[in-house]
Amino acid sequence: MTASTKVSFSNGRGQQLTGRLELPSDDTPHAYVLFAHCFTCGKDLRGAVELTRALTLDGYGVLRFDFTGLGESEGAFAETTFSSTADDLVAAAQFLEADYQAPQILIGHSLGGTAVIRAAARIPSATALVTIGAPFDAEHVTRHFGRAVIAIEEEGDAEVQIAGRAFRVSREFLRDVRTQQITDALQGLTQALLIMHSPTDQVVEIENAAKLYTAARHPKSFLSLDGADHLLSARRDAQYTARTLAAWASRYVPEAAEQSVNELVAMEDVATRTGRTRYRTDVRVRRHGLVADEPAAVGGTDLGPTPYDLLLSALGACTGMTLRMYADRKQWALDEVTVHLKHGKLHANDGQSPQTASSRTDHIERVIDIRGALDETQRARLLEIANMCPVHRTLERGVTVSTRALEAVADAG
Repeated sequence: MTASTKVSFSNGRGQQLTGRLELPSDDTPHAYVLFAHCFTCGKDLRGAVELTRALTLDGYGVLRFDFTGLGESEGAFAETTFSSTADDLVAAAQFLEADYQAPQILIGHSLGGTAVIRAAARIPSATALVTIGAPFDAEHVTRHFGRAVIAIEEEGDAEVQIAGRAFRVSREFLRDVRTQQITDALQGLTQALLIMHSPTDQVVEIENAAKLYTAARHPKSFLSLDGADHLLSARRDAQYTARTLAAWASRYVPEAAEQSVNELVAMEDVATRTGRTRYRTDVRVRRHGLVADEPAAVGGTDLGPTPYDLLLSALGACTGMTLRMYADRKQWALDEVTVHLKHGKLHANDGQSPQTASSRTDHIERVIDIRGALDETQRARLLEIANMCPVHRTLERGVTVSTRALEAVADAG
């Protein structure tokens, strides 16, 4: 669950810029993020909306806004330059610092990524910087202007077509992007840098990511957004990007690091933590981390499997492992085991009598797909062995759970 608020603030030229501040609806953000959209895109691009809202589910507050002359912001786009875009980012950071909290993470998509690299030195609160599909040099964007570049040079400005939309670009914009030295800005970064890029990006080639990584100094990281398009149009790609960069950034945001699943300390083997983000629960199993949740239909955010999903997963995994172990010991030609499971409620007797809450019992339907060069006798025996897997036997026998409260520890601070 998130809360979205429309905000406005002034840039250095006195123009009002409009944005959306996304906040966790039932918790205080442990850090604020400033997001810069791609060239001509705007704050309401589907990929940007999905990504920023997914970040709020990890406890971040996120500001995305329209640059000058775009969307709901004042000013004429034809009068903007790459440098003015960086100025807008600084103004947005100052707004956050004055009214909420200074941003600790800067995220830039496409040319917005190049802009956050340029602006980073002027936003001292930032400890981590992320680029998504960003070009190595600002001038890269002019490749999409086609023959209009000549008209811009000769006439002072001209209309260009980008993604089916018309924009007027000035000679000042061309001259500005040609003078940008991004290498110097990269080498001067004091923030940790994460470069995210799709190897199949058709707008900004993957070679740009290699150049960014080579020019930057440590700490720097690269993550491939395999299969994603430039605009992160698919919801799953935007959400994956958000979750991954949130996990990476937690190392550089102390408040987030304290709440990371990696900080869960289990008394024995497993620990879980459920915070204020409704139903989302972090799970820690030794060095393995995962998330449990509930579907949106019951008020969750569907970021992970439900507790019953995890229970079925345990039974399915145990079934497959048990059959694998038995077949290997017998040297049978078992290639693969796929287990399909469903959980539901059945009448405790024969399912024919009127059902009441007290008469219904839990029922798990398990369908096992056994692949391999096996005869009917071997297959039948494997089905018998499935009922002997440890998790199956635990469920059938029942289990006693003892519960106690962890003693409160006084806060030393």
